[in-house]
Amino acid sequence: MPSSSAAMIAGTEPPSRSGVRYWVARTVRPHRGYSLQGWGRVLAVTAGRLIAILVAVNAALLVVGLVVAKPEHLACEGPRVGLVFDVGGKNDKSFNEAAWRGVQQAKHELKICVQTIEPSEGADRESALRALAAAGVDLVIGVGFIFSPDLERLATKFPEVVFAGVDYAPSQGVGEIANLVGLQFREHEGSFLVGAIAGLSTKTQNVGFVGGMRIPLIRKFEAGYIAGVKHVCPGCQVQSAYAGSEPKAFADPSLGQDLASAQYARGADIIYHAAGKTGDGVFAAARQRGMRAIGVDSDQFHVAPCCVMTSMVKRVDRAVVEVAQELVAGTLKGGMRELGLADDGVGFVNDMNNAAMLPAEVVAKVNELRADVIAGRIVVPAQ
Repeated sequence: MPSSSAAMIAGTEPPSRSGVRYWVARTVRPHRGYSLQGWGRVLAVTAGRLIAILVAVNAALLVVGLVVAKPEHLACEGPRVGLVFDVGGKNDKSFNEAAWRGVQQAKHELKICVQTIEPSEGADRESALRALAAAGVDLVIGVGFIFSPDLERLATKFPEVVFAGVDYAPSQGVGEIANLVGLQFREHEGSFLVGAIAGLSTKTQNVGFVGGMRIPLIRKFEAGYIAGVKHVCPGCQVQSAYAGSEPKAFADPSLGQDLASAQYARGADIIYHAAGKTGDGVFAAARQRGMRAIGVDSDQFHVAPCCVMTSMVKRVDRAVVEVAQELVAGTLKGGMRELGLADDGVGFVNDMNNAAMLPAEVVAKVNELRADVIAGRIVVPAQ
């Protein structure tokens, strides 16, 4: 929307990215009886005024590169949950989509009110979180490690709001914050299992890994995967590549296809990705060459039925539902949580869709390894 249109709707000068926090606060705070999603306690205002303010706030957020969900119910009376997606958006068929499934499940099962914001590339994510908190949301969830410093700052400025970070990584020197929930996963344990699947299934004794952003979090996927491959196939070679060192590395399918194609050309016949939307390029390369691939975070079979033999699932949906349940029960508190194999927080897909590519004897062996990890007989490296 052009800035002139935003000004006409709002009746004020539209904000720059740096000024959006002040503009949203000035627009919303005098009207705490309702919010961006039409939640809550309706004050003595006209319907026209309410609509005008909702449109104005949406216009302001659009100016700074945010996509805000359209209000579904103007008179929702349940607890209010807001969620801001990571790079790739809710339709990435992976990490963000898992969070989306979780918040939708919580909405239907717990009768909560839901507001989501999908930042565009380069948008001010802190402003998205702040807009939700300023609107009186009870729980604000940031999906992705990139939100960690923003969540820490905002948790201290909005002590009445509970914040949660999926893949939250505490900043150096930051201790526990009473209203901030850190949600982490033992990705290396799930990756160990799909690594074992690759090692038991490869015909060339050569497999690959494609990561998104080169950071310790994605290194957990790689380390667990390599350990799983080597546990069942000590002589197997594992090729590794990363798409970059910035967040955009999770949203570059073209580069993902180039990296995967190079690994297939060097003899790999199975590639595991932990790269968000960049992983779509891995599937494209597998499809083009008639090779196999392993998905991540969600069941990605339907992205490439020809080639996805399994996926390492990371139960972001479960984590989101659990914090929403605690919000409704009034028991939600800050602190760190970590979900692994023992908590059904990570795992691998084994169903009728991939039965042809995942023989029963391979599944049986990997389930034995799963039991060994849970029992502590196998310790999977995280780095």
